[in-house]
Amino acid sequence: MINPLLKLNEKLFDADVEQVPIRKGFGEGLVQAAEENPQVVGLCADLTESTQMDKFKEKFPNRFVEMGVAEQNMASVASGMAAMGKIPFITSYSMFSPGRNWEQIRTTIAYNDRPVKIVGSHAGVSVGPDGGTHQAIEDIAITRVMPNMVVISPCDAVEAKKATVAISKTSTPVYLRLAREKTPVMTTPDTPFEIGKAQIMWSPSVNKTPQVGIIATGALLHKALLAAKTLEKEGTLVEVMNLSTIKPLDTEAVITLAKRAGKIVTVEEHQIHGGMGSAVAECLASNFPVPIRFIGVNDRFGQSGTPAEIIEFYGLGEKDIVKAVKELSK
Repeated sequence: MINPLLKLNEKLFDADVEQVPIRKGFGEGLVQAAEENPQVVGLCADLTESTQMDKFKEKFPNRFVEMGVAEQNMASVASGMAAMGKIPFITSYSMFSPGRNWEQIRTTIAYNDRPVKIVGSHAGVSVGPDGGTHQAIEDIAITRVMPNMVVISPCDAVEAKKATVAISKTSTPVYLRLAREKTPVMTTPDTPFEIGKAQIMWSPSVNKTPQVGIIATGALLHKALLAAKTLEKEGTLVEVMNLSTIKPLDTEAVITLAKRAGKIVTVEEHQIHGGMGSAVAECLASNFPVPIRFIGVNDRFGQSGTPAEIIEFYGLGEKDIVKAVKELSK
């Protein structure tokens, strides 16, 4: 059943559940963060409307810099601004930032521990028709490996807004991962959010132990919750965790779930290698090894298609999660 303490969207499982692009939550959160802190500034690499930084630009034109198609330069300029006391947010497609400008992020931002917030939009294969060249499915791997870097993957637009405001108050580099398409709104303004803290969204009925724990990040959390509901109807009990902060990992919560369930399935719209599932596996290998199955893109590039088609093609859908849980629970 859904965790009542989290005050989630009551229409979560309804066919007409509200769908909003996760990146829209970032745009709203950035305006709020800027209203609260005059040191917040924005830089964009010629994709202001696509990344939803246009609202910030309209309200704070003197605190916005259009860098043009120059992602490497954008990272370096932001690092310099951060050194002078600003809180820069830099935006582009994930494939270009942190993809194209990884070295500048590493050397000028992470190495110097500057509080630059790297906001990568259009992440994952659900970018759809943009094709494999624009589908960033390696971005979690290349950001979480950097010292000092915080990595956050919000599950919906509401959580993205909260995450944006929260990271504006931190003194570290952050990578915020955003999806392009409209996705189900699972949380509400009353749902708690804290950097570095995972949440149990779904648990078996009272006094029952889960047979498998599902750990999901980003918009695919909704697929995991749908799978949990289907599995319970069919007699398989699971617990579902929203792991929105991938680094620093909530090791206590991950280990606790592994101890309670004994088996884990991870779900992410990213390469299996180096992604959130790898972070979970690293944690459990050192602390409490259990059998694990990984739902993600398995060492392949993306391709063109509708978001729904591609999610199913790469085995990231509800039925794939159900299958993985059933195979693991045998």
